[in-house]
Amino acid sequence: MAQTELKLKQASAVLGMPPKDLQNLVQFRVVRPKRRGIEYRFDQNALLEAKVAWYLKRSLGVSTAYLSRIVPKVSKAQVENAAKVELVISSRMPGSSVVIQVKVPVRKLRRELNEQMPLAGLYRDLPRGRRRPGWKAEFLEAVRQAAADLGQVSEDQIKQTVRAYRDERRCEPEITIA
Repeated sequence: MAQTELKLKQASAVLGMPPKDLQNLVQFRVVRPKRRGIEYRFDQNALLEAKVAWYLKRSLGVSTAYLSRIVPKVSKAQVENAAKVELVISSRMPGSSVVIQVKVPVRKLRRELNEQMPLAGLYRDLPRGRRRPGWKAEFLEAVRQAAADLGQVSEDQIKQTVRAYRDERRCEPEITIA
C-alpha cells in the first residue's frame, strides 16, 4: 500500500463502509487516526484497524465497547507479526473455561484495501461550507449521462434492481461452525 493519508470520506470509500459508521468508530475510539486541526487523517494502519473492526462488527455483531478493547491489540499484533496470514483472537468470559477463537484474514483484508485504494481519488476535497461554482450544471450533466447509459430500462426493472440490492444488504453474515 502506498504511503497515503486519507480524509474520512475517502477512507470510507476505500473501506467500502458508510462514512457515518467510520465516524462512529472514530468517536468511540475504536480506530484512532491522526488528527490535523479539525480533520482526521487515516494512514495504512488506521485503515487496516478500521477494516478489521468493520469485519468483526459486520460478521459477528461485536459491540463497539468490545471493539475498542480488541482493535488496538489487533493492530499491535499485526505490526509485530506482519508476515502472518491471519490473526487469531481468543476470548473467554470471566469465570468460564470456554474459549472462543476468531480468525481474522489480515493478508486478505490488506490486499482488499490495496485493490480499493483508487476509489479515494473519486472523492475530491471540497472547501467547507459552500458549494463550488457550476455544481448544478455538473450535476445535471451527470444525470443526463446516467439517463443515456440506462437507455430503454423500464421503471419496473429499476425497482427490481433496487429491491434486490437492498435485500442483499440486509442478509445475515455467514457464520460457520467447524
